[in-house]
Amino acid sequence: MLTITQALYDQIVAHSRADHPDEACGVVAGPAGTGRPERFIPMLNAARSPTFYEFDSADLLKLYREMDDRDEDPVIVYHSHTATEAYPSRTDVTYANEPGAHYVLVSTADTDDAGPFQFRSYRIVDGEITEEDVEVVEAYEPA
Repeated sequence: MLTITQALYDQIVAHSRADHPDEACGVVAGPAGTGRPERFIPMLNAARSPTFYEFDSADLLKLYREMDDRDEDPVIVYHSHTATEAYPSRTDVTYANEPGAHYVLVSTADTDDAGPFQFRSYRIVDGEITEEDVEVVEAYEPA
């Protein structure tokens, strides 16, 4: 299960809506080994596409160096789907190279009549997709 604060949830949704009609993408980092998402890091979709996202390689290298310096892990890797449901595509599965991460997809298309977006989380390991529950909390419990 992914446990995420309301503030981080809102930031991911706002970024997804702001970049629409292009796909938005980014990372939420957290202290290494905790699995706790804490630091919101919106990224530029280098593809600037409504059907595809790509992290800029220089930005991604910079991000990983920064996370290493701060002793952080990429806890969430997120992106949006602008015209389809929030479910990983074949390309998304191919790019999923962080087995410990939660892969969050936000759909900015109203595909289920449930509102203007969907927010769903998955684990993607060795090409296998497993959807997981999302719990939104005001704040995390003290460690």
